[in-house]
Amino acid sequence: MKNRHISFPSALSSSVSKTLATVALSVIATGVYASCDPGERVAKLSHVTGGTTHPKVVAANNLAERVNKEMNGKLCIEVYPNSTLFGDGKELEALLLGDVQLLAPSLSKFGSYTSKYGVFDLPFIFKDMDHAIRFTNTPTGKELLKEMDEYVGFVGLGYWMSGMKYFSANKKLEVPSDAKGLKFRVQTSDVAKQMISAMGASPQAMSFSEVYGGLQTGVVDGQENTWSNIYTKKFFEVQDSVTETNHQLLAYLFMTSRDFLDSLDKDTREQFLTIADEVTQAANLAVKEKEAANRANILKAGGKINTLTPTQRTEWIDTMKPVWKQFENDIGKDVIQAAVDA
Repeated sequence: MKNRHISFPSALSSSVSKTLATVALSVIATGVYASCDPGERVAKLSHVTGGTTHPKVVAANNLAERVNKEMNGKLCIEVYPNSTLFGDGKELEALLLGDVQLLAPSLSKFGSYTSKYGVFDLPFIFKDMDHAIRFTNTPTGKELLKEMDEYVGFVGLGYWMSGMKYFSANKKLEVPSDAKGLKFRVQTSDVAKQMISAMGASPQAMSFSEVYGGLQTGVVDGQENTWSNIYTKKFFEVQDSVTETNHQLLAYLFMTSRDFLDSLDKDTREQFLTIADEVTQAANLAVKEKEAANRANILKAGGKINTLTPTQRTEWIDTMKPVWKQFENDIGKDVIQAAVDA
């Protein structure tokens, strides 16, 4: 392996220790899925999502259930949801320090490590979830899992799908120009920022855990997310409506570190990787059903959803498609074409 090039703010290293010191209080408040017995080899899986119906929550808990049953005595997984262990800004460093062994961050978070994951953020590159899943199973999609292994020590185990994204705002959005002058929360993705700018709006990077408060207080006017995130985090409560743009994919990189994988003996590692792949494939097949259920949940809870006419949808596509050209050289024409062809 080549030397790893890692750059973190110095303050984060001390913050990891502070987080670990206070995690017991957080766990009391929110709970941990599957506590391991003393003396067991423990792998901590940390993520930022809450609720019980979100695809990431279901996948993480299913992984722990299978590993803890089938690998009893060899490996045990504890799941720390809803940022109880590490939040957006600290989890990647924590993985490299060995303070957590498994993560599932959004693919949008890796811009400082590789530009190729930007393909997943390109607006309207995937027609639907099936298209996205087909791409992840192509040679190009599988190769991208290894993109950060050699230089950073991050190892992709699979892609956990969350669904397609939809815009919400404090006013009704029917065409992109309706968003002019508004502030939209985005992830730390250059592609997403340019997409928002193409609408005449202002992108505001913000931690996922802060979005509800930001919408409620007017720090931001809108956001973009899946039905599951919009429902489980109750974003619809503080927005005029959600527009069914279906403009972008939200997927997570289910990942570990090279150090953790190499620390497992061959048989344990192979059994873990087999279970991880089976859980990933099953979770992705179930996403559409979960997304449809949470869309219905939003309506039942009094949220409003705007559907687009074919003409309106064409206007959204025409407004955002130029973003592809801006990132063609960074992502790679071959990667973009592989995604389109899938």
